[in-house]
Amino acid sequence: MSRTALRICPLCEATCGLTLTIEDGRVTRARGDREDVFSKGFICPKGAAFPDLDNDPDRLRVPLIRDGGELREAGWREAFDAVAAGLRPVAERYGANSVGVVLGNPNVHTMAGALYPPLLVAGLGTRSLFTASTVDQMPKHVSSGLLFGDANAIPVPDLDRTDHLLLIGANPLESNGSLCTAPDFPGRLKALKARGGTLTVVDPRRTRTARLADRHIAVRPGTDALLLAAMAHTLLEEGLADPGRLTPHLDGLGELRDALRDFTPGAAAAACDVDADTIRTLARELAAAPTAAVYGRIGSCTVPHGTLASWLVDVLNILTGNLDRPGGALFPLSATDKTPRPAGPGRGFALGRWHSRVSRHPEAKSELPLSALAEEIDTVTEEGEPIRALIVVAANPVLSAPDGNRLDKALGSLDFMVSVDPYLNETSRHADVVLPPPPPAQSPHYDFAFNTLAVRNQVRYTRPAVPLEPGRMAETEILARLVLAATGMHGADPSAVDETVIDQTLGKAVNDPVSPVHGRDPKELAGLLTGADGPERRLDMMLRLGPYGDGFGARPDGLGLARLLDHPHGIDLGPLRPRLPQPLKTRSGKVELLPAPIAADLPRLRTALGRRAEGLVLVGRRHLRSNNSWLHNVPALTGGSNRCTLHLHPDDAGRLGIADGQPVRITGAGGAVTAPAEITDAVRQGVVSLPHGWGHDRPGTRLRHAAGDPGVNVNQLLDGTRLDPLSGNAVLNGVPVEVAPVAPEAAEAAEKPGALT
Repeated sequence: MSRTALRICPLCEATCGLTLTIEDGRVTRARGDREDVFSKGFICPKGAAFPDLDNDPDRLRVPLIRDGGELREAGWREAFDAVAAGLRPVAERYGANSVGVVLGNPNVHTMAGALYPPLLVAGLGTRSLFTASTVDQMPKHVSSGLLFGDANAIPVPDLDRTDHLLLIGANPLESNGSLCTAPDFPGRLKALKARGGTLTVVDPRRTRTARLADRHIAVRPGTDALLLAAMAHTLLEEGLADPGRLTPHLDGLGELRDALRDFTPGAAAAACDVDADTIRTLARELAAAPTAAVYGRIGSCTVPHGTLASWLVDVLNILTGNLDRPGGALFPLSATDKTPRPAGPGRGFALGRWHSRVSRHPEAKSELPLSALAEEIDTVTEEGEPIRALIVVAANPVLSAPDGNRLDKALGSLDFMVSVDPYLNETSRHADVVLPPPPPAQSPHYDFAFNTLAVRNQVRYTRPAVPLEPGRMAETEILARLVLAATGMHGADPSAVDETVIDQTLGKAVNDPVSPVHGRDPKELAGLLTGADGPERRLDMMLRLGPYGDGFGARPDGLGLARLLDHPHGIDLGPLRPRLPQPLKTRSGKVELLPAPIAADLPRLRTALGRRAEGLVLVGRRHLRSNNSWLHNVPALTGGSNRCTLHLHPDDAGRLGIADGQPVRITGAGGAVTAPAEITDAVRQGVVSLPHGWGHDRPGTRLRHAAGDPGVNVNQLLDGTRLDPLSGNAVLNGVPVEVAPVAPEAAEAAEKPGALT
């Protein structure tokens, strides 16, 4: 018998609504949900491949535990007994920081990944936290924290109303957007042009997005901050800066002019390889547009000055008066945000409250750089114990962190490791216990993180489309039991985790004068919660306490889980609206335009004015049918353009004697890999491009399709020492490399697992 069910797609940040066809308990088809209030039927190849991912035969069905050096299948009770026996002795003997936690990108794509890892980290009391943020967007968090006092207060471009959009380091036609949740990003860009708007793309590659643009600027990789600083300088020096109604909310405008005085278009031109007149034109057009938004993404974050580039994106939006206004860049208001606090001074944002043990990297947002994970495991110092046990949740740092070979070896030296992962991949193969979550169709979905970054306020929730198969455990229960096992409460009912959070949250809410439930009885409120289980009760609580919530009866027409379930295609909460000064949590209560850490890092950027990279530099590449390392085992999402090849400009290929399709050796500070050359003028001269997430050739994995065409790990070219100092973010773009042709027999030898050529 066939039926349909709704499901929000978890495979990228666009969060599109899907209509799934279910036959005999299996998902057999996925199409766009035309009634979805946000995505309105849009679907990309990843969403269409949802059934293939859901039914992947290589997904683990039961836990694995290490026995005599080999992994074997086990029951859930035995697996959690092993977790408790492996983690607690390490923490008790060597201290909380000897247990590390690694959280991967898929955590923000699941309901469980949002609700439980913070409790795990807090319960352990460890400062050894590493996430995918420090190989991605941490510079944006840090710049937002310094500017606005809140690392999660990230303005997003008002795509549907802007007249002028400047994209830097972003390729949303392939990525579907990032730190900007926008179903059908391509359609929104085409609509911008159709209404007479202007699209400018700054990218060293002529991407699909760049081909759509009115102007494409092929900037030299890694110089984004210089280009943006020169544009800001132009606005200030030519009298084009006009913050308008933002002015009363700004602190440091005069100091900003002095700080950027040396970053003239003429001074930046040579380093950026963008002529001074073009830089001035970009700034003037931005100022002249009726509304405009500057949007920077991973290409501008994963560079030596990633935090400065992220800061300057917002500086340009502020100087042109486009921050916090329709058509500019606005702060979304999610349905599960806390009740908005009154405007006024806050606690501010602090960096470097502690440091990594070996290289003394400062924490950012309570995280240490993922690049430092290997040395924190394999290096002994007098500064405390190394990491001896590791909890890895939905992460594959052997492929996603620099110098995977070193990390691969370090993981093998741990006293104990547990991995929550549906696959036995390049990282989880080292685990002593592997806890596999069920396929996504068997899990509920609510986008806690992405709704705070959405280009339109809306709220959607989907219950599991398919019941849990016998023998499987819900991901929410897996993580709740992991919290208990890791924190000395093994054997307790996992519902206790959710009820503790509910009691604590309601206890704080009733004592908060701003809360809609101030002065009420928290036990009474807990009794009013609805939901089939603990996670749904927590969602109901967050919705009811949120900015659109019913306040447990205080606003009868407000939002709660019951009302949301009555609207299976979601509830539209309207366009983004100006919110300043309410979101500001800085100590001054204003936008702090020139925070001290930014000012202290500007001399390093000033030094870069006189530098010009010699030789080839490497940049990454995004594929529409991929998302980091976790979709390469789905046949429908590999092949075609989604291949691990090195893009090389024809002039560079000619100079190096490289033919199209020929194996080439790429050498960086961390090692070398061999990949086929793909000669194309889509990449500018002096730049080569290799995609991220490949390298599925290590023994002991169970990824049969991925292993059949493994590609190479681009992060093996990095030694982990190149970081943006403010955020700890890895420098993945603009990295110097050498490229040389190799004979086919040499390439074959180089492709053996772990080989360095």
